[in-house]
Amino acid sequence: MTLSASAPATAARPVITAWSAVSPYGIGKDRFVAGVLAGQDTRSPLDPGQWAAPDSHACLIPGFELREVLGKKGTRSMDRVTGLAVTAVRDLLEDSGERRTASDEETALVLGTTTGSAQSMMDFTRASLEGDKPFYVDPSLMPNAVMNCAAGQCAIRHSLKGPNTTIAGGRVAGLSALSYAAGLLASGRARAVLSGAAEEFSDARAWLDHHRRGEDGADTVLGEGCAMFMLESGELPDARDRALAEVLAVQSRVYADDPGDALAGCVDGVLRRGGVEAGDVWAVSTSGPAGALGDREREVLTARFGETVLGRAPAMTPVGDTAAASAAFQIGALLAAAEQPGTPRGAVALVSSVDDNGVVACAALRLTAN
Repeated sequence: MTLSASAPATAARPVITAWSAVSPYGIGKDRFVAGVLAGQDTRSPLDPGQWAAPDSHACLIPGFELREVLGKKGTRSMDRVTGLAVTAVRDLLEDSGERRTASDEETALVLGTTTGSAQSMMDFTRASLEGDKPFYVDPSLMPNAVMNCAAGQCAIRHSLKGPNTTIAGGRVAGLSALSYAAGLLASGRARAVLSGAAEEFSDARAWLDHHRRGEDGADTVLGEGCAMFMLESGELPDARDRALAEVLAVQSRVYADDPGDALAGCVDGVLRRGGVEAGDVWAVSTSGPAGALGDREREVLTARFGETVLGRAPAMTPVGDTAAASAAFQIGALLAAAEQPGTPRGAVALVSSVDDNGVVACAALRLTAN
């Protein structure tokens, strides 16, 4: 998946003009920025009275209770991942001053996910199996079992009537959403796009991950959260003036055995499409999955850019394995770094994401803040 697949080469590149984060550091991008720059570890012990997960620790959002954060209206049957996304979109719209570039019909939303809410899917299926009859289920819970529930609820709650898309991509979902959002802008389907990704912590996700990861990921600590970005066309002078970063290129590839060649190809692709050289890259953010996959990712990128360049991007380990939200958090961390003294304005940063489902992705950004 590349920007060039949907955007003509002459099209103005999209720019990120605002963003938000709901993370293990707390609700709001200011808490994320402070935490990620300090490298604060967010791991905490799980309360066995609340969770039935196989793990002893997780990186949870402190104090995230749906009714306290979003109010009672419309949250009775809302699941956790939907609440995370709705909250992040709310904060993004507040950060951007509820800005609309034309009308609600021209404001799109693209949300990356792994499967939606694994907990909701399992709870709904279990109810059908345990009830006296298969159709004895709570109908209010059925929407939560659909993958695009979170994106739909974001649109309903915040009156977004433009294109609404959910992309299931696992760890690379945030970059896939970014590429899709760029295509919407380039094709004229939207004047502004809210793009990001969300992942919840739940007993269901923890058990699925526990059985899937094996010994290679035995030290994995799961995290959760959502990060959202407002994308606008760089053709708009006002958007260029407010730009925090320019999206130069996004590309993804698949691999069968070794992700190294695919990742190297992604790097070559985004640099070529973005019109920059490897020596122009100021920082590289790695996704860092546990085990051999993360080691291979770092090996390829270190050989290409060196440890110094990789070390300039804030580490994502302190927020745990946030799966679908990881690449979105990586972008947020780079935007946070761009605001710090000493970061050259216009610096090029690379986001790398690798997933054991056989997909790798990269994005090149030009950081325009500071």
